Formats: sequence, C-alpha cells, structure tokens
Amino acid sequence: HPHPATPDPLWSRGLGDVYKRQIHKYDICVFMKILVYGIGAMGSIYASLLSRSSNEVFVVDPWKEHISEIKKNGLKIEGASGNYTYKNINASFSIPKKIKFDLIIIATKASGVKKAAQDIKEITNNKTIIISIQNGIGSTDDLKLYIPKNNIIIGVADGFGASIVKPGHIHHNAMKLIRLGELDNKVTERLNLICDLWSKAGFNVLAYDNINQLIWEKFICNVTFSAPCTVYECSVGEIINNHDYWKVASGCALEAFEIAMKKNIPLSFDAPIEYVRNFGLKMPKAKPSMYLDHLSKRKSEIDFINGRVEIMGEELNIKTPYNFILSSIVRQKELVF
Repeated sequence: HPHPATPDPLWSRGLGDVYKRQIHKYDICVFMKILVYGIGAMGSIYASLLSRSSNEVFVVDPWKEHISEIKKNGLKIEGASGNYTYKNINASFSIPKKIKFDLIIIATKASGVKKAAQDIKEITNNKTIIISIQNGIGSTDDLKLYIPKNNIIIGVADGFGASIVKPGHIHHNAMKLIRLGELDNKVTERLNLICDLWSKAGFNVLAYDNINQLIWEKFICNVTFSAPCTVYECSVGEIINNHDYWKVASGCALEAFEIAMKKNIPLSFDAPIEYVRNFGLKMPKAKPSMYLDHLSKRKSEIDFINGRVEIMGEELNIKTPYNFILSSIVRQKELVF
C-alpha cells in the first residue's frame, strides 16, 4: 500500500539554508551527510543522484581502481538519469570515523550486509538512519545482529538497473521505483522525510506500510529467474519461451510460494505462475544479476535467493528439489571464481 511522501514545508525554503527538525528522537536535516557503503553499479546511482541535491555524500568500497578513479576524475554516470560526471563525491577505502552521518545506505550484495553492519556499528547512534536495499531474503537478519531495529529502513528497488562499464563509469539502464518501509510496517514521519529526500534527488520513491510483502513478492520473482537464467545461461524471455526451462523456473516459483503460504506472508496474488510470468514478460531481454555475476566471474547472491528457499524448506519440512538442484549447480560453477 503506497503512501506518497507528505510534502514538508522545510523543503520549500531556500537551498542556501540548512534546517533541522526534531522527529521523535531523530534530528532530520534538510540536507544530510550521507554514507553509501558499497559503490558498485546501484550504489553509484544512489550516491550520484543524492549528491546533486546539496547533500554531502561519502562513498566507501574496497575496489581500489573504482575509488581511485572517482577521487581523481569523478563518477561518470550515463543513461536513464542523464549523462554527467559527479566530482563532489567523497570517496575512500574505509569509513570516515569522525563524521556524524545522518543517513547510511547499504548498497552491497546481500552477502556483504553482515560485514557492512559490523563496519558501521561504531559510527551508528540512535539518530542514524540505515537504509538497506538488497535482493533476496535473509540480509535484514544479518543487519539486525549489529544494528538496532529502530535504526533500520528497508528498500526494494523495482525496475531499477545499472551496470559497470569500467572503474569510475556506470551505465544507468532503468529506474522505475524505489519502495521504502519501516520494519514494523508503519508509515512514520521520518520515513516520509526520507522519501522526500530521495524524491528531491530525482528518484521515483514511495513509502509503504507493507514492505515485507513487497520483499517476498520480489523474492518469488527473483527465485523464478535468477538461478534458472544462470544455469541455462539465457535471458528472462528465453526462460519463459522454452518449455523445459519454464517448467524448472515454475517449479522454483511454486516452492517459494508454498513457503510464503506456510509462513503466512500476505501476498497480492494467489496464482504465482501467472504473476511471475507477467513480471518476466515486462523485461524479456533482461539478465538477472546472478547471471551477470557469473558472466563477470563473480560469486553471486545464491544463498539469499534460491539457496534461501532450500534453507527455509528444510526448516519448515517442505521439499524444494528445484531450488536445491539449481542452487547446487550455481555453487559448483562458482568454485572456479
């Protein structure tokens, strides 16, 4: 259930002025000090757009060539959000410990969230807002091991794609919608203000009171296409149009759907195959990030997507042969990466 961000009178004031507003225990700045942890393709888009609306943006990543290029020549973005080189982004290999960040965005793969949480724990106070935007299921649990629940906002990227051309250069493929929600599914004043912040930076963003449902609906779609496309080395449309491939992908979807039903997860559909097929038909040429990882000889998020179905199936005594077999094949392929 989307909630359009409530306009705040602070936003209509002059750009040269900085105001603070007390929201419960949070000092919400009109312009924020923002840390983007993980500056891959998606993190680069978040950082670049947020930096052009007068926020002070810092990025951190261990990828030396990328960070060095950003420090030297700026971050070049081309595509859906325009063509521009951003030279106002503060890039480093490690987190600046002396800066009090208002907002930290974790933009790593799901497998990197646990380390991210460990790293940002010491610079997080009760007013720091942490936004985590990942694929799959399970990374939020890793985050909550180190970061208090009250600090966390969850994001779901819908129809949002980007790819790395080379260090310091990102191609922005598409940007449909960023969905944000509190873990307790309430639309709070701070959530609306964060949505305003992203909206002013150029994102299409909405606050939701059912973020867990959205996570699961996207998860079932990811399960349907991620491992199958990776194993069969093909696009989403090719999976749908091949009878044998689609039978396997449908099996993956049905197993994830059965687990959602067992967990009493509310969903907006009761015909999962029709739902995931319609989802895939909107982007037939797309290749899931898992397949793109393999094309680049990188390990994927298999343990948080199809592999997570396998784990939850064991916990709930639900058989998941399709996801088990495909996950094992993906892991075997990754042994040489």
